[in-house]
Amino acid sequence: MRDRSRSRMSQTQAAAILLAPFLITYTLFLIYPFFRGVWISLHDWNLLAVAFNPDATEFVGFRNYERVMWGRNIEWGLFAAPFWQITGLIVLALSVILRRVDRLSRFNAIALGLASLLLVFLPGFHPGEGGRWYDRRFWPTVGNTLVFVGLAVPGVTISALVLAAAMNRETRAMGALRTLFFLSQVLSVTVVTLIWQIMFSPRQGLIANITETFGGTPINWLTDQQFAMAAIVIATIWWSLGIAMILFLAGLQDISQDIYEAAALDNARGVRAFWYVTLPNLKRTITLVVILQIILHFQVFGQSHLMTQGGPNDTTQVLVRYIYQTGFRDSELGRASAMAVFLFVIMGTFSVIQFIVGREKS
Repeated sequence: MRDRSRSRMSQTQAAAILLAPFLITYTLFLIYPFFRGVWISLHDWNLLAVAFNPDATEFVGFRNYERVMWGRNIEWGLFAAPFWQITGLIVLALSVILRRVDRLSRFNAIALGLASLLLVFLPGFHPGEGGRWYDRRFWPTVGNTLVFVGLAVPGVTISALVLAAAMNRETRAMGALRTLFFLSQVLSVTVVTLIWQIMFSPRQGLIANITETFGGTPINWLTDQQFAMAAIVIATIWWSLGIAMILFLAGLQDISQDIYEAAALDNARGVRAFWYVTLPNLKRTITLVVILQIILHFQVFGQSHLMTQGGPNDTTQVLVRYIYQTGFRDSELGRASAMAVFLFVIMGTFSVIQFIVGREKS
């Protein structure tokens, strides 16, 4: 008995020793900065003033959150933002239908339904007569970020899935193509944006040359309000394909060939096999890829900052860039921290969803 208790104690001590560096690092670089940011968000904290006088702060409670997210005479209307609210209602209906036909798990249907209800509820707030938002740029910036995420996530997911399905063969050519498509992932955001700035150039860019070859007029992608966000999304999809493609390839190779052979006996080949065999067996992988992409793309900064500087006319201004400008250009660190906490809550929510989905039985 003594030997067993000593063995258990030694195992516990070994585990504690191995975990200690991780816990210390986790505390120093995640837990402490988060709570420090929350503390700063509760103060009127001017970065320049505090640099010269560390006591030049004033506790204001939740006033920074009010200044960022609220306004005067704010009302709610069912169709105050028709596009977003109708989209939310459509997504809600789709989640119910897909759950009924057993295309969504119960948890995924609930998560999608809650997200769609938020999409119906939150955009309904708007200034009433004589009202205004205290920060007129915050919610439009959140809207730009949602548009970016809403375009980039399906674009990356669908493109990566199609590429993975096309390259799910064990040949040298396919191996080389996988490496080629993955190479963009290892490039820094600076290199990626430089490549696509050249590609989108209306004078010497590849896209402009192709357009002129077919008799069209080149588009000023990065300075036109209608196309600037699309340009950033296209560059991001190209940059983000690698990891998503690898995850889908791993999921595809985990599907037994016996299932495809059994489906072939029922005349399920090609597109039918993909729809009735491949997609159902990739549900968890698709969910994982979507959630990871959502978390990743909510943090978009470099593409907007380097390709368009948030323009033209703030049409590509995204949340992280606005936080950066508020904190380091305008020196309003308290207000910037309130925005950062808002973003942290969004990403934390999707991280919890990812954790629960990962534990859910397929």
